[in-house]
Amino acid sequence: MDPVRRPRGRPRKPVLLEAAALRPRRGLHDQAAERLRALIVDGTLPAGAALVETELSVALGISRTPLREALKLLAVEGLVELRPNRSPRVAELRPDAVTELFEAIAAIERAAAELAASRITPAELERLRAYQSELEAHHAAGALGPYFALNQQIHALIVACARNTPLREAHEALHARAEIARRRALDSRARWDESVAEHRAILAALEARDAAGAGRLLADHVGHTGTALLAGLARPDAA
Repeated sequence: MDPVRRPRGRPRKPVLLEAAALRPRRGLHDQAAERLRALIVDGTLPAGAALVETELSVALGISRTPLREALKLLAVEGLVELRPNRSPRVAELRPDAVTELFEAIAAIERAAAELAASRITPAELERLRAYQSELEAHHAAGALGPYFALNQQIHALIVACARNTPLREAHEALHARAEIARRRALDSRARWDESVAEHRAILAALEARDAAGAGRLLADHVGHTGTALLAGLARPDAA
């Protein structure tokens, strides 16, 4: 029997690849999740706020189906609480969850700083120095918003300088919850003052290529932030 002959020309794409090519690069639920995540992190949607699907679908310009998928994603991240027969709500910062979160972040960032001390490049050190100068300027001006945004970049850069993909992915998975918590902790001016000085010491350890020192200082810095947040949550006016 003669072998089956295939038509000449470019090989036919698998059906699954053809179908994938027709889809948008990012689904509506991913875009909705990104927008809601940003609103939760910056406090526009505060802890405990009800997330009414009809209102959100109108505000975001999407149907309720992708909105529900977005809310499920945020629930997996720990940002949203799904409740049977009731509207979802923005997750509260519970003391036990805060303790666990900061233990995890401290462990990840300690490991990242230890690796970064030997792997960070001169250009990256120069960028950290520039960030530190900006950070101190924002602190002196009392500009919490810009300070907070730059603080996120500094922590992310140190983790990136470790050049360890699993560490970076673990850090990114906790990013949104960590930033909500850090923002709340920096409501305290005393903690804000301490944080600037701690960042200065972390930079000095990285410049000295002191792996143990950089790891310890960054882990302590994260731990102090967690302690400040827990103290704030314990205040009677924190609700």
